[in-house]
Amino acid sequence: MMRTIDVNEAIDNNPFGGFQWLVVGLCASLLIVDGYDVFVAGTVLPTLIAEWGLSKPQAGALQAWALFGMMFGALVFGPLADKIGRKKGIAISFMLFTVSTLLTGFANSPDQFKIFRFVAGLGCGGLMPNAVALMNEYAPKRLRGTMVALMFSGYSVGGMVAAGLGIGLIPQYGWKPMFFVAALPLALLPVVLWKLPESLGFLIRQGQQEKAKRIYGKIDPSACLGDDDRLVFAGAKGASASVAELFRHQRTLRTLMLWVAFFCCLLLVYLLSSWLPKVLQEAGYAEKASLLSLFSLNFGGMVGAIAGGWLGDRFGLPKVVVGFFMAAAASIALIGFNLPAGLLFLIVFIAGATTIGTQILLYASVAQLYNLSVRSTGLGWASGVGRIGAIVGPTLGGMLLAMDFPLQQNFLIFSIPAAASALAMLVFAVSNARRVGTVQLAAA
Repeated sequence: MMRTIDVNEAIDNNPFGGFQWLVVGLCASLLIVDGYDVFVAGTVLPTLIAEWGLSKPQAGALQAWALFGMMFGALVFGPLADKIGRKKGIAISFMLFTVSTLLTGFANSPDQFKIFRFVAGLGCGGLMPNAVALMNEYAPKRLRGTMVALMFSGYSVGGMVAAGLGIGLIPQYGWKPMFFVAALPLALLPVVLWKLPESLGFLIRQGQQEKAKRIYGKIDPSACLGDDDRLVFAGAKGASASVAELFRHQRTLRTLMLWVAFFCCLLLVYLLSSWLPKVLQEAGYAEKASLLSLFSLNFGGMVGAIAGGWLGDRFGLPKVVVGFFMAAAASIALIGFNLPAGLLFLIVFIAGATTIGTQILLYASVAQLYNLSVRSTGLGWASGVGRIGAIVGPTLGGMLLAMDFPLQQNFLIFSIPAAASALAMLVFAVSNARRVGTVQLAAA
């Protein structure tokens, strides 16, 4: 007898098994490399300023090239993966940024540096939305926030590795070896091609039932699927992956508020990761202490992502995100108060938890707002809008710091985007609660 099996329902009702842990592990490994690539720029910035005689606005613009690449990468590879599959999208993105990061080590001028960083950015921007979408698909609803956050904490681990290597390598060997290290993760590419599964929703949409059944058998080994059984994926058919679709079904306000939050949040993440070591060196902290602050920022990001994902699964993501952004505004403002080193690291840790960590929760919020057929497009566009903020962050930081405001005033200005994000997500949370209430009433 022919059975129709809803894959979504099966993933939600089955235990979280070894196969899904493999997806978490592989995606987290990819994001460690992605995070390293993003944060390595902040570790080498003080050295580049000295070596190439750059002004602060020039240095800020130099950082922005990778972020331009990320913006285009997010906008191109999100929708492209809806057409060619997540696995191919992830593999192409990974290849692009590892090779380009390696080549950055051979740059001998700011212009060469910009080109390699732009191409690396294309890959980084493409990887993130696709890894989030894939993880979101293989995680049961009850664990989705936690698993996406756990996977995404790899991004912060990459930042911690960049800061740790910077402390050991830069004073002795200069900045170039920091990019040569990127040759090592290329060994991960064959493993990704061999072991990372394709999106089940994509395979079902393409009519590739046999491939989908093989993957499904790993999620539910007791299923014993017959030739006549058919897998379906709720949301795999229906709306086309167009931008207009993001604003349908009364999602306009929520889509716009998420975009505002993404813009401000990524502005903060890249402002802090690009300029924190340099600003703290100028404020009188030693080089080692300034790089340790970058380590604290990313360690906070990792803890914030995992704690936020866990809290989000229990209390609802929108509430947790609002609380985190309020804490971000307070902690960033406090960094400028010339604190003792120990207290400074603690405040920077909180700032990392509530900016880098919250960025990850925003991705999970987007993934939960849209159904599967437009999820990659939704993630790609939110990420792309966020990347505009990411470009503005280092550039704005360079211009502000060139004005020589007191340290305290700089960080008070830096905290404004966090307050704006808190407000945007409050509007999102209220609108979301109303929409959920309306749907429940209609169903009753």
